[in-house]
Amino acid sequence: MSNSAIGRAEAISETQTSWRWLRIGFWACIVIAVAVVLRRTIALAHPPQSAPPQLAELDATFASHAALTLAHILPALAFVVVTPFVYLRRFDSAAWPRRFLFPLGLVVAITAYAMSKYSVGGWVERSAVLFFNSLFLFSLFRAWRLRREPVLTLRWMTRAISVLLGIATTRPVMGIFFATSRVTHLSPAQFFGIAFWIGFSINTVIVELWLRSQEGKAQIERMATRPSSL
Repeated sequence: MSNSAIGRAEAISETQTSWRWLRIGFWACIVIAVAVVLRRTIALAHPPQSAPPQLAELDATFASHAALTLAHILPALAFVVVTPFVYLRRFDSAAWPRRFLFPLGLVVAITAYAMSKYSVGGWVERSAVLFFNSLFLFSLFRAWRLRREPVLTLRWMTRAISVLLGIATTRPVMGIFFATSRVTHLSPAQFFGIAFWIGFSINTVIVELWLRSQEGKAQIERMATRPSSL
C-alpha cells in the first residue's frame, strides 16, 4: 500500500473516531436532558419529602414559579426528543423535524429569558443564560433563514442544538460541585452560574471546533445531501 493510501486510511479512521465520540456525547446529552425534565416535572407535581436540604431548596425555588418552569421545560423536552430525527438516516428526507424545532426553539428561548429572572446563581448564571440563549436563538434564526440551503441549514441547526443540549452538560458539572461542597463550602447560589458557563461552553466549543474541522465539514455535507445516520 502506498504512503498516500495509508494516509487516507488513517484520516478516515480519525474522522470515524471523532464522529463516534461526538455521537456518544450527543446521545448522552439527550438522555440526561430528558431525565432532568422528567425529574423536575415530577418534583413540581409531587414534591419529595426527604430530599437533601440543598436539593429541597432548589425544588422550592422552581416551585415558586411552576407555571413558567413548565412552559420552559416541556417545550425543551419536545425539542430534545425531536432533535435526533434531524440526523437519523430513515428520516433524511423528512421535513417535519426541522419544522417542529423552529417554533419549539423559539418558545424555549423566550421562556429562558423569562426564567433568568429567577436565576439560582444570580448574575453569573443569568449572564450565562443571556449569552448562550442569545447564541441559540441566533443560530436557530440563521438555520431558518438558510432553510433552502441544506448544508448551511444543518450547520446552523447543529450549532443551535449543541447550545440547547449544554443544559445537559451542566448537570455532571453541578454534580461535581454538589459532591465537593463539603470541601469547597460552595452553595448552589455560588456555583450554579459557574456550572452553567462551564457546561454550555463545553458543548459550544467542542461542536464549533468539529464543524470547522475538515471531517466536520465533510460529515455535515454528507448528512445534508445524502442519507446518513447517527
